[in-house]
Amino acid sequence: MSETILLAHGSGGLLTHELLREVFLSRFDNPLLAELGDAATLPPLPPGRLALTTDSYVVQPLFFPGSDIGRLAVCGTVNDLAVSGATPLYLTCGFILEEGLPLETLVRVVDSMAATAREAGVQIVTGDTKVVERGAADGLFINTAGVGVIPPGVELGPAHMQPGDAVLINGTVGDHGIAVMLAREGLNFHADLRSDCAPLNGLSAAVLEAAPGSVRCMRDATRGGLATVLCEWAESGMGLEIEERAVPVREEVRAACEFLGLDPFYAANEGKVVMVVAAAAAEAALAALRAQPLGRDAALIGRVTAEHAGRVVLRTPYGARRVVQMLTGAQLPRIC
Repeated sequence: MSETILLAHGSGGLLTHELLREVFLSRFDNPLLAELGDAATLPPLPPGRLALTTDSYVVQPLFFPGSDIGRLAVCGTVNDLAVSGATPLYLTCGFILEEGLPLETLVRVVDSMAATAREAGVQIVTGDTKVVERGAADGLFINTAGVGVIPPGVELGPAHMQPGDAVLINGTVGDHGIAVMLAREGLNFHADLRSDCAPLNGLSAAVLEAAPGSVRCMRDATRGGLATVLCEWAESGMGLEIEERAVPVREEVRAACEFLGLDPFYAANEGKVVMVVAAAAAEAALAALRAQPLGRDAALIGRVTAEHAGRVVLRTPYGARRVVQMLTGAQLPRIC
């Protein structure tokens, strides 16, 4: 094969078939994909409601400390299903490749996607590849869709929040956004700042099992970070009160944010789930989080309140309170 992607790789002819066979099929190999039909024919799904999500990934650079666009694409879609209460099962992937992309780069990305899919316990069962002219796609874009099943009895959403409910997070905020920003700008803080990109389906399932019927809602705090998730939940009509000192932030992330003039509460994450659980189940949910490798730094960071309805209020370490607003503008563009 050519060492770079050519326009002919998107023609549907011999080079297209070579690319599919030698790069994609050999790495995403499974019986459903091997049929090579125009659509994947899925077996009967487990009992429950169908969950379907889609996302696109344009992160720059393609590789950054702790992750890459391939792992990000799988984790992002798996996590969107997981925080809806679903068990992720199947993924699709579409690739927009730029003419001149080194084949080695594509192989690294596909290897990462395959490894992450195995880690998450999902199968990539169908996809598509297109090639555009040099300069038209910044190297590589990926689109994914995911299918999962929400088990009977699981009902999640901010409308279920009640006063006194606990707000939990499974770990430190801002890791992904700051790691990507530093890699993009070539900044070196002499610290091990890495993306937190990881599949969260095992962790979310553990909490749902530990606190059955008590989990009100879950969200993965990606673009817009923790603050934006909380603001979106407050739009349901309840108030949220957060203890600033309770929110875990790595010192390296805090220092980088201070230097760059950023706020870690708005920085993107790709391995963090924020959840609201009934007060009586908060300790059980927190224990379930901390028992998982991705939840060792889990914390209770606030409460749902009937006061200041529709607003998120942050209590500072000095006892003052300030209203948290929805993110305006783009604090960190191209981070997913």
